[in-house]
Amino acid sequence: MDTIDTKVLDRLMKNGRTTWAELGTLLDLSPPAAAERVRKLEERGVIKGYTALVDAPAVGCPLTAFIGVVLDRPRDREPFLEKVAELSAVQECHHVAGDEDYLLKVRASGLPELERLVSAELKGLPGVVKTRTTIVMSTVKETIRLPLPRGKE
Repeated sequence: MDTIDTKVLDRLMKNGRTTWAELGTLLDLSPPAAAERVRKLEERGVIKGYTALVDAPAVGCPLTAFIGVVLDRPRDREPFLEKVAELSAVQECHHVAGDEDYLLKVRASGLPELERLVSAELKGLPGVVKTRTTIVMSTVKETIRLPLPRGKE
């Protein structure tokens, strides 16, 4: 990764709809050259895709919670992960060190949906021995932008 790649990523994380002309101006490159830089980042898997950022409360998902999950045995991992992959309410799933095995970030329409998710979907899985749910009261900062290292010249 060089300085140009870092500038490309920074700009696209701020505005994924930046035009090739705007990107070229920022990079002091022609629009086709800027497009080629992005294409190479996509090919290398640095850029995984593009998406719209949607306001969760505006689409009926105002409740955010984090759920810590403890599994009984390693053999319970695969069915748990398969189920988590199916659940649209689960936005993130992290294998973590500490008291829990996994930490889930979920979005729900309200407490009844969260209760159903925890009680029926997660606790109903074989091998789930414990969950710990933390409900988010308000969010001070949430971003998908990464802290980019300075690129090499």
